[in-house]
Amino acid sequence: MNVLISACLLGLACRYDGQSKGYSAVEALLKEADIHLIPFCPEQGGGLATPRDPAERQGGAVRTQGGRDVTEQYRRGAAMALNLAKTFGCTVAVLKEKSPSCGSGRIYDGTFTRTLTAGDGVTAELLKNYGITVVGESQIEKFLSQALT
Repeated sequence: MNVLISACLLGLACRYDGQSKGYSAVEALLKEADIHLIPFCPEQGGGLATPRDPAERQGGAVRTQGGRDVTEQYRRGAAMALNLAKTFGCTVAVLKEKSPSCGSGRIYDGTFTRTLTAGDGVTAELLKNYGITVVGESQIEKFLSQALT
């Protein structure tokens, strides 16, 4: 099974702050011989630098804390993620929670106050629209127990 995964969860320093966001449950994914991880950072793929200004979704747009509209870069990165998922036949994506790109179910509300609201990041939304299951990093163990039974 090929699984698209946020590159930051694998320890790659591609987050907006130039850091990675390794998560211990990812180790379990790496140990599974039947699971092949396809890493990708949609924000970098869309042309944004690392580090970069923090951004949040504001309705249909994505804006940086300084007010710059980066919606097009987020959409381009999401399209690249979808293309990669299709190329490798990924039916599941493990994505970084709360991100304006990868968040699934809950994202920051666009006020830059770290307030969460219901919603999906641009990439998570696009992948879901194409029938790809999106799993956040806190759901990896549950995903594994279901996928390997």
